Amino acid sequence: MTLIKSISGIRGTIGGAVGDNLTPVDAVKFASAYGSFLKIRHASKGNERLKVVIGRDARISGPMIHNLVMNTLVGLGIDVIDLGLSTTPTVEIAVPLEKADGGIILTASHNPKQWNALKLLNEKGEFLSGKEGELILEIAENEAFDFSDVDNLGEVIENNAYMDIHIDEVLELPLVDADLVKTKKFKVVVDGVNSSGGIIIPNLLEQMGVEVVKLYCEPNGHFPHNPEPLKEHLGDICKLVVAEKADFGIVVDPDVDRLAFISNDGEMFGEEYTLVAVADYVLSKTPGNTVSNMSSSRALRDITEKHGGTYQASAVGEVNVVELMKKTNAIIGGEGNGGIIYPTSHYGRDSMVGVALFLTYLANQDKTVAEIRASYPQYYMSKNKIELTPQIDVDNVLATLTEKYKSENITTIDGVKIDFPTEWVHLRKSNTEPIIRIYTEAPTQSEADILAERFVKELKEIAGI
Repeated sequence: MTLIKSISGIRGTIGGAVGDNLTPVDAVKFASAYGSFLKIRHASKGNERLKVVIGRDARISGPMIHNLVMNTLVGLGIDVIDLGLSTTPTVEIAVPLEKADGGIILTASHNPKQWNALKLLNEKGEFLSGKEGELILEIAENEAFDFSDVDNLGEVIENNAYMDIHIDEVLELPLVDADLVKTKKFKVVVDGVNSSGGIIIPNLLEQMGVEVVKLYCEPNGHFPHNPEPLKEHLGDICKLVVAEKADFGIVVDPDVDRLAFISNDGEMFGEEYTLVAVADYVLSKTPGNTVSNMSSSRALRDITEKHGGTYQASAVGEVNVVELMKKTNAIIGGEGNGGIIYPTSHYGRDSMVGVALFLTYLANQDKTVAEIRASYPQYYMSKNKIELTPQIDVDNVLATLTEKYKSENITTIDGVKIDFPTEWVHLRKSNTEPIIRIYTEAPTQSEADILAERFVKELKEIAGI
C-alpha cells in the first residue's frame, strides 16, 4: 500500500492511513492544491469563475474519489464540467472545447483495481509540466488553500455527451476513412477490461461498420485480469480472436490511452508495434518526424527513416514526449506501451485515434494483420521490474551501473540506457509505482530475455537484494 506524489499527479491505493495511501483526506488535499494552483495561474481573470473538466474511469473507487474531488473544487469557487464515466483522451479533448482552465482524470491507468489517481491537465488539455507539478506539491505540503464563501461556491454542470463528441472528432480526421473501412466488413474482438473502453471502443467500431465481439466490456470496475495490456494478461482475447475467426483484437487499459492489438492468428501484434504500424500509415500520407520515449522500440526509428523523416527519443513520460514532438514538429509520436499521440487530433495518447487510423490502414492493405506485423523490422523486448524497498538507494545503484558500462553508448537523461551494437537495456525508477523498470530489446526474444536476466541479477547484486 502506498501513496506516490509526483509531478504528474497523485496516485495511490485506496484505504489505510492518511499520507500513506490515497485516502479521502489525500484526495481532497490534492484537489485543493490543484484548484489553488489554477487560481494563481489564472489570477488575471479576477472574479471570473474558473472552470475544470472532470471525468473518471470505471474503477470501483471512482465515484467516491470523483465526488470528493468535484466538491472540493466547488468549495474553491470553481465550476466543474462533469463528464462522469469517461476516458483520459476524452477529457483531454473536452478541456479546450469547453474553454476550461484545466482538467482532471480520475484513473490509475494500467494499475490494478485497488489503485486510483488524479491526472492533472492544463487549459490545453495537456499534462502539466514538471515545474507546475512541483508547485502543486508545494501548495499541498503547505496546505495553502483559500476556500470560497457561501455566495461564491462553484457549480457542477453535467455533460454526458463527450464520448460521442470524441468519436465524431476521430471520424472527422482527414486520414480516417470510415466509408472505406465499412466496405471491408471487418470483425474485431474488443477487451475493454470492464472499464470505459468497453463502451467507447465498440461504439467507434460500429460507426465504422465493424462487427464487434465484446469481451469484458461491462464498465463495473471489476477488472477480469491485470489491466496492463501485456501478453501474460491477455490469454482470453487471444483465444477468442481465433475462435471467432476475427480479423484482429483490440485491448485497451482502463482509461483508454494505451492500445494493443491481437493479430488474426491469436498472437500479440506487440504493443510496441501499435505506434509503429499507425506511424507507417500516417507517414506514408504525411511524411515528417517522429518521437517516442527511450524505452520504446528501435522499429519506429527504422520506419521513420524509411519515409525520409527523423526520429528522436525523449525521457519517459507523456509530457516529455509531447515537449520533444513540439520542438521537432513531429507528425506522430507516442510511447512504446501502445500510446499514440497524433497532433492533428490533440497532444495526448489516444487509443480511439489509434484504432481509427489502424483500421483505415488495414482497409488500404491487401494483407492480414499478422502479415502486416511480419513486414516490420523484427525486434523483441523484455519488460521486467524489481520491487523497491525504502532501504534501496536507486540513484547509487544506477550510478554504479553507469560507471561499470562507461565504455558503451550511455544516455542518462532518464535513468540509464545502455545501447549495445544490436541490443539495448533501459533501467529507470518508475514515476507511478515503487519499482525499477528494466526494459531490453534485441533481434530475438531469447537474446532480449537473457539481457534482461543479466541486468536484473546485476541490479540485485548492487542493491544487496
